[in-house]
Amino acid sequence: MTLHSTVAAVTGRIRERSAGPRGAYLERLDRMANRPPGLQRLGCANVAHAVAGLPTNDKLRIVEEKKPNIGIVTSYNDVLSAHAPLGRYPDILRDEARRQGANAQVAGGVPAMCDGVTQGTAGMELSLFSRDTIALGTAVGLSHDTFDAALMLGVCDKIVPGLLIGALHFGHVPTVFVPAGPMPSGLSNTEKARVREQAAQGLVGRPELLAAEMAAYHSPGTCTFYGTANSNQMLLEAMGLHVPGTAFVNPGEPAREELTREAVRTALAITRGQRFTPIGRVVDERCIVNAMVALLATGGSTNHLIHWVAVARSAGIAIDWDDFSELSAVVPLLARVYPNGVADVNGFQGAGGPGYVIRELLDAGLMHEDVLTVRAGGLREYTRVPELGQDGKLRWSDPGASRDESILRPVASPFSPTGGLKLLRGNLGRSVIKISAVPADRHVIEAPARVFDSQGELLEAFHAGELDRLCEGNGAGGLVCVVRWQGPRANGMPELHKLTPPLAVLQRKGWRVALVTDGRMSGASGNVPAAIHVSPEAYAGGPLAKVRDGDMVRLDADAGVLEVLLDEHQWQARPPAQMPEAQLQDNAHGLGRELFAGMRRNATSAEEGACAWL
Repeated sequence: MTLHSTVAAVTGRIRERSAGPRGAYLERLDRMANRPPGLQRLGCANVAHAVAGLPTNDKLRIVEEKKPNIGIVTSYNDVLSAHAPLGRYPDILRDEARRQGANAQVAGGVPAMCDGVTQGTAGMELSLFSRDTIALGTAVGLSHDTFDAALMLGVCDKIVPGLLIGALHFGHVPTVFVPAGPMPSGLSNTEKARVREQAAQGLVGRPELLAAEMAAYHSPGTCTFYGTANSNQMLLEAMGLHVPGTAFVNPGEPAREELTREAVRTALAITRGQRFTPIGRVVDERCIVNAMVALLATGGSTNHLIHWVAVARSAGIAIDWDDFSELSAVVPLLARVYPNGVADVNGFQGAGGPGYVIRELLDAGLMHEDVLTVRAGGLREYTRVPELGQDGKLRWSDPGASRDESILRPVASPFSPTGGLKLLRGNLGRSVIKISAVPADRHVIEAPARVFDSQGELLEAFHAGELDRLCEGNGAGGLVCVVRWQGPRANGMPELHKLTPPLAVLQRKGWRVALVTDGRMSGASGNVPAAIHVSPEAYAGGPLAKVRDGDMVRLDADAGVLEVLLDEHQWQARPPAQMPEAQLQDNAHGLGRELFAGMRRNATSAEEGACAWL
């Protein structure tokens, strides 16, 4: 299939833009790869320290017999349901490595925090920067430099991007990512959202809300909605960094352990004597574009417009929001998964899952097939679904037609001809909006602004009835809620999920409402139009700091416009507001936020990846 002209053009532009840094990256990679393998490049005392804790047979295998040594970087903790299954993975991986005549060691552990636990709390202000902390932890673990390959154990929001950034800074090391799978379906996401909206209106109390939440999040495994965690897994499949089809197999399924063992076999197959494809070679500009296309085709998390900029940068590749927007215009939406539909990821998997999506995109010329992956069969292997035979061996087969076209559709009849992501530009800066779940009659909102300095202020105004009164009292019959001081440098750019229920309640009443913020929403705005990641952020001198209560704001997702409707001279002359000093000080203290002051100070903009390590 001929590659789509727009996909080819965007890829070519990225390749040309990245020629200098990518060339330097590959030169460094080759220099590292051409050293002696594993433990053979270390002095005797170094080797002795590295193997001192190993059983005698393992020492013999990797020191005397010079067999491969695999480093494991794990994000295990049992606070995260998605990562709880990872606790037993090192034993499985070590056992399989021994069976294959190799060795595996836990090189290090990295932190893993749950945005679901910290949502709406001060702890959430560490969330985005936990990504770079994870990257640093990955680097520390791999810096022992005793490994011939690596396995990355992680699933959730910032964990996978952090592991990926860290691994790409060791681009000479063959690397396979190992997930744990989603929890089985509990209370439906639709019912959960309904109860949340009832709670926002005071129609149900804490006991009812807690019961609903615990029925939705109820066992080990990833949360079942299609947020950042599950988008991570889709993108890793599209990049060819998993064992094919591993993403959405539940933790308790018989195939899960065998797929985990297959990760060891896959890593060991990537050797100098056979098919040496280290991660820095796998992740090139075509691989990055494939990930972007898969994100758009499935209506995935907007967080990846930040994370994948940083991931690409780690491999010497420069992408921006214009690239995402141009691809979105030609990539059809093939999946409807909550919050962009009713089904959860288990329904998505049952309908055909990542294999179906990748096959459709490849066959339509919307993804690069001529890429390296961790498997010898290339990306076409990722169009198949794994199953465990009665003999205990894995087999992969074509997913066939969609088993539920309310969840997955072919390219020939998509849910939408575009990916549902729009870049917004105007005198308020650059922003993105996810419109895949927003009704067409809400793509354009023009209404007076109500400016908030925090999400807490907006919630207080909602509960006091102020937002209803404002909507009712102006001729526009609506309101644009501007929440500023939420960018990387102001407070670490927390997600603002707590705002979704009240805004949805207002919209359900018939008011035309929208959110404009320099914070994150992860696509969880659902059917409420939300211009997010506004850059530059208000604290860094961005134009959101100029908005005043009552200013008419126009959010036009069709035309790609985000602007204040003021005379240009008047707008330019208006001085920006300053972040309240008390709020700035509060952001700097408590729950460890003092330790992240340097990251806040040094962070790049959201469009530049919100990187604290540059």
